[in-house]
Amino acid sequence: MNTKPSSIRNLGPASDAFYARAGITTAEQLCELGADEAYFRALQAGGKPHFIGYYAMVMGLQNRRWNDCQGAEKDILKQRFTAIKARLSPTEKGRSELEAALNKLGVIQR
Repeated sequence: MNTKPSSIRNLGPASDAFYARAGITTAEQLCELGADEAYFRALQAGGKPHFIGYYAMVMGLQNRRWNDCQGAEKDILKQRFTAIKARLSPTEKGRSELEAALNKLGVIQR
């Protein structure tokens, strides 16, 4: 069965496009990769990070409503989201090589 990522609860057509940039075109691929790896690959392919989009997908993979995520569970997902973004290279984070070098020197504020 090859269904679109948007067949997963909480995901829609924008999610299909977001994951397709990374070659993830089916719900089965997304499930097989897992939430964190699929999201990382989508960011690596140029997707913009968005915490709500991330945790809505995590909740959807658990067949839960996106707004079920609260309290300590949401805090843990925020840590995972931050770790995923930290894996990106400076240019994948949207910075040019010059900006990345200036950041390394401490010229650009975080």
